[in-house]
Amino acid sequence: MNACVSFEGIGKSFVPGQLVLDDVNLSLPAGATTAIVGESGSGKTTLLQLVNAVVRPDQGTIRVFGEPIPEDLVKFRRRIGYSVQGAGLFPHMTNRDNVVLLARLEGWASADIEGRYASLLEQMGLPEDVSDRYPGELSGGQQQRVGLCRSLMLKPRLLLLDEPFSTVDPITRVGVYESFQNVQRHEGVSTVLVTHDMREAVKLASTLVIVNQGRVVQAGPTADVLAKPDGDYVAALLRGQLE
Repeated sequence: MNACVSFEGIGKSFVPGQLVLDDVNLSLPAGATTAIVGESGSGKTTLLQLVNAVVRPDQGTIRVFGEPIPEDLVKFRRRIGYSVQGAGLFPHMTNRDNVVLLARLEGWASADIEGRYASLLEQMGLPEDVSDRYPGELSGGQQQRVGLCRSLMLKPRLLLLDEPFSTVDPITRVGVYESFQNVQRHEGVSTVLVTHDMREAVKLASTLVIVNQGRVVQAGPTADVLAKPDGDYVAALLRGQLE
């Protein structure tokens, strides 16, 4: 299996003697969506933050597409898209300016920027008239789609999603899911989704990683985890959220 991210013997604590992650060994498949699922405080968001070096491990090595995380983090992070809960858009900038900001900073030609922007709007099912409006003038679902456009603007090899859909109402969320799945099929970007919502994970991800108290308790293809949960914790988590 080609891995987009691998964790090798990862340990992390923020308070001495209290491990947030404990000897994590894990490989995430390239070209697919992996969902990391766990309760609050399980360590799932810390795993995501380690990938783009927001935090560093105390022990172990993280490899992204086979390479250790480099010292030049600016260049490294430009290859990674990142979308968070609530979209995180700049409220004083138009939606178009939010999406194309990094491409402008990278010195892309205007024609390339406009072509990529138009393509992302189409993939996300967003009308052109959102472009000159501001984030506060959009619905929550539209804001989240704009946020995903921004995270994909530079054609990243890896997309990190940290509870990106949790603030969107359940009905609107269905449409956002469909837009995300359309982009995933079109772009083929390797995606790591952190969520506490097992239904969301099952719908969007081909691989599930279940974490509890800083340890990976099960990881594998979604169908396999659903068919054969490994232990009482995973069985209870599936039963509590999917039944």
